[in-house]
Amino acid sequence: MKINKIYNENCIDTMSRMKDDFIDLTVTSPPYDNLRTYNGYSFDFESIAKELYRVTKEGGVVVWIVGDSKRKGSRTLTHFKQSLFFKDIGFNIHDIMIWKKNNVMPYILKNCYTPSYEIMIVLSKGKPKTTNIIREKCKHAGKVLTSTTNNIQSMRKGKKIVAKTKPTKPKHNVWTTKTTGKNYGHPAIFPEKLANDHILSWSSQGDLIYDCFMGSGTTAKMAISNNRNYIGSEMSSEYCDIIKQRLDAQQKELF
Repeated sequence: MKINKIYNENCIDTMSRMKDDFIDLTVTSPPYDNLRTYNGYSFDFESIAKELYRVTKEGGVVVWIVGDSKRKGSRTLTHFKQSLFFKDIGFNIHDIMIWKKNNVMPYILKNCYTPSYEIMIVLSKGKPKTTNIIREKCKHAGKVLTSTTNNIQSMRKGKKIVAKTKPTKPKHNVWTTKTTGKNYGHPAIFPEKLANDHILSWSSQGDLIYDCFMGSGTTAKMAISNNRNYIGSEMSSEYCDIIKQRLDAQQKELF
């Protein structure tokens, strides 16, 4: 199967031609709860999940970014139901992360708070083979802090530990970013920063990155930027044209 290629087809068809244990990392944001039509396409979640498990390498990771909606007065809990299904077919739920959106439109329902997040389900096939946890500057870097140890017996004795704070700390699992910059003609473009940080976190240079629902091609673009290979599936010919333009421009910038 050719890599670094856009496949204008259903992702089930793309994955059906992949051998077992083929993909290092999948980063994707599927349509959910029929919030958008996407040219009338609806997807078979369970079949896609099973194929993702088959084609993911041992130690590989799938980042599945999804939200839910409100139907007949109740949240659908789509992310919760899908997480349980992924677990049932063999994936580990390595982490449940939150994408906090800082520029959402006000909610139209007056009796609810405005939803401003989506869930990022980080799945692994066995123990993740790559974990490059992103670190950020520590507010108290260099300061000497005292705290009680987490050992129960020491806590009872009032024993304290004294340590000099390191310059950086692991990034939290709530990531804040804008929903989009330029939309490229797509109704729900995926932020480059989000895709970039997941690619850095769960893969290495030369790895193969997959996106089942390419949309405007953000995952593929960030894979190229970070010296990874990519494969992507997209049903819409119109979106495939958008992706090709973005990736061609990206290649020119890099080379």
